[in-house]
Parts: sequence; structure tokens; C-alpha cells
Amino acid sequence: MPSAKTPVAKTPVARNSDVRLTTLFLDMLAAEQGAGSNTLDAYRRDLEDLSSFLGNRKASFASASTEDLRAFLADLDARGFKSASVARRLSAIRHLHRFMLNERMRKDDPAAILSGPKRGRGLPKVLSIADVDRLLGKAKELTEAPGLSSLQMLRAKRLACLLEVLYATGLRVSELVSLPLSAARRDARMIAVRGKGDKERLVPLNDASKQSMIDYLAAIDVARTENKNAAANSKWLFPSFGESGHLSRQHFARELKELAATAGLSPRLVSPHVLRHAFASHLLHNGADLRIVQTLLGHTDISTTQIYTHVVEERLKSLVRDLHPLAEK
Repeated sequence: MPSAKTPVAKTPVARNSDVRLTTLFLDMLAAEQGAGSNTLDAYRRDLEDLSSFLGNRKASFASASTEDLRAFLADLDARGFKSASVARRLSAIRHLHRFMLNERMRKDDPAAILSGPKRGRGLPKVLSIADVDRLLGKAKELTEAPGLSSLQMLRAKRLACLLEVLYATGLRVSELVSLPLSAARRDARMIAVRGKGDKERLVPLNDASKQSMIDYLAAIDVARTENKNAAANSKWLFPSFGESGHLSRQHFARELKELAATAGLSPRLVSPHVLRHAFASHLLHNGADLRIVQTLLGHTDISTTQIYTHVVEERLKSLVRDLHPLAEK
């Protein structure tokens, strides 16, 4: 008989049951809610961890009690998981058991009364307009460096283009790197973006981003002529030889951090998502309506966009301070 400290292996039947339920659940998320691959991968990892924990308690998704699930959340805390990570796993647990209840795989929902960790919603990291100008300026400077080969020029202009389009549109990095080549049409004033939940939205382009795409496409033509670059014939605007066929999010993030260091900014504070935050915050600071920013960012719920309201609040305070006749001078 195993000791109290010895994990009890889950029976093959229970393990197979959890795997089957996870597959059905993820298929539902993909088909009915349009969940993307990153979301599905995150849910799969979370549920595999839950299944492993329940196995040590001789339980499974089909038999887990509220106390089993509370014990799992306590175990996450003991393992040092941050509150945001615990909250995300709790979300996965709730969604799974609601799915099982709706599909009549269970007669109860043991996750219904679970409460998650209390956490404040942190303000997003935001670069100042001056910081973004430094990044854009450094990216352009790299395209003008003497002695670049055609492939080096292509990489430099690709980075400059990625940066210009990201700051001009506020796209999610996954949306940015998977833009089709057709997004760079010379007469394009808007680009159609397919975002979370497979929902499509239109996002306007500014002159700087359009010119950057033109320059980048010209560099692709040169590289194709001189190096017979196969990736240049891709359907993607930012092609790659990788499995996805387009530049990966991780590759762009690495290049952006290297650019930040070159521009004298802390790489730790610069990422594609931070530039998306900068896009939204700078628009609001200059008077844009929150609903418009919500549409541009592709947020389904206005509450998601409201993390930027601190920008609006600061702007309103400054307006009152500067314009109110009784304000202190």
C-alpha cells in the first residue's frame, strides 16, 4: 500500500476519460466560439495539469468534487502560481464543467461556487510618444545603413514595416504577422483583419505605414531577383520558411527587443503588446472615443478597453487644471 506521500497513479480508464473530455471541450471552443490555436493550447495545458492532480486523488473530470477543485487551486498557490495564472486556470475549470453540465455528462457543476483569487487589474505598460518615435527612428536608420546586402536590407525594412503597421493599427501580434500580401495594396486605405473568434474588422492605415509597406515590398523584389528567395513568393506579407508560412510572433518579439536596446530603451519594457497598448493610449490621450478604440482593437467587451481609462482620466484632470477659471495657477 503506497504511503501518503506517494502519488497514486490514475487508472487508464479515468485518464482516457479526461483526454476524451478535453478533446470534446476544445473542439467545442474551436467550432462554436472560434477559439484560436493559442487559446486552445493554453486550455489544454491547464486541463492536463488538473487531470494529473485529480489522478493523485483518485478522481477525474467526471467525478471531481468542489473540494477536489478547491484543493487544486490551493496546490497552484502552494506551487507559487501568480494570481493571474490561477484565475486563468479557474476559468478553464469553470468552462469545462459548464460544458459537461450542458452536454449532460454530469448532473452537477462542482465549479459553480468556486471563487478565484482577488487581484487588482494592473495598468498596461505604455511607451511614451517620444519612446515610440525613438524606436521608429532607429528602425528607419537601420534601413539606411551603408553596405547592406539585399537580404540584410530586406530584414531591416521588414522590421521597420512591422513596427510602422503595428503602431498605426494596434493589431494583436498574431494578427500582424499573419497579414496576407494583399494587405499591402498601393490603394489600400483600410485592411481587413481576422481576429479572435474569427471575427473580421476593418482597420485604417496611415501614410507612414503604407509607405513602409511599399518600401518593404520593393526590398522583397530585389531579394527575389538577386537570391531567388522562395519566401518572397508567399501569400503572406511577412513570409517565413517555418511551418506556419509566416513570421512567428516570437521572432518579431526578439527583433523588437534587440531594436529597443539599440535605441537606448529597456528591452524588458518593450514588446509587440506594449506597442498595441501605446497605440490605444496615445489615441485616447489625443481625444479619441473609447468605443472607437474598442472597435480598432477588436475588443468584444468595452470593459476590456477600459483598462486604458486612466489615460482619459489624466487628460480630463489636465483639462480642468488648465482651463477651469477657478483652477489654481
